[in-house]
Amino acid sequence: MYNHIFTFFKKYRFVGLILLLLLTGCQLNSPIDANSTGFFNHYFIYPFSLLIKFFASMLGENYGWSIVLITLLIRLILMPFSLKQVKSSMKMKEKMNVMKPEMDAITEKYKDKRDANAQMEKQQEMTKLYQKHDMNPLTSFGCLPMVIQFPIIIAFYYSIRRTPEIAAHSFLWFNLGQVDFIIPFVAAAIYFLQSRVSLIGMEPKQRKQMAIMGLISPVMIGFISFTTPAALPLYWTVSGLFLVFQTLISKKLYQPNKQ
Repeated sequence: MYNHIFTFFKKYRFVGLILLLLLTGCQLNSPIDANSTGFFNHYFIYPFSLLIKFFASMLGENYGWSIVLITLLIRLILMPFSLKQVKSSMKMKEKMNVMKPEMDAITEKYKDKRDANAQMEKQQEMTKLYQKHDMNPLTSFGCLPMVIQFPIIIAFYYSIRRTPEIAAHSFLWFNLGQVDFIIPFVAAAIYFLQSRVSLIGMEPKQRKQMAIMGLISPVMIGFISFTTPAALPLYWTVSGLFLVFQTLISKKLYQPNKQ
């Protein structure tokens, strides 16, 4: 059971974030200002909107560079939490590898016993095994870093969508307030690169599974980018580039050395 939980969180946490953005999008599209009601609007989205305008004014009304700068600052601030999450996941994986022979033995012991009492005994033995190794999978995912990150990332995402001043400016070759047909491909390519970098050092079986899952985020990013103003795929492009850098660092710090 715990193996399935671990695999689910590893594979679907990014997809969950994208789905959350899509599900809440219909409710958070109106321009944000000081009169917007709601806790999340007032204390998360509106401050980011003000920050975008502040940096844009400091950069000669360049809202594109403002988005780039704030994206990098957010990612730098969140990076220690993300690395802590990776470290927790690696420690859990190491413990699971140590426990695997005993877990397999318990599974083998009860493989032909389907009655409720036998399944209860199996679960009790599994629980004792986890206690023996001083491990609680439900607290070993590093969920706190994700809880901290998600409101910040989502708030900045919606501050870009709901700051009307952005739409009146251009950056590089595109208008920030209009759909562009190049930057979505760039954003999707960056997230595809990030998914490939995340496969470095994985075992062949896990690498194959994650390679398939890694195609979901680039496809979704690309698809959404073709239906949103170019300011959003710009944000995803910069964020994705930073994630490539962050993933390489996490691999260097926490990837076990193979002899």
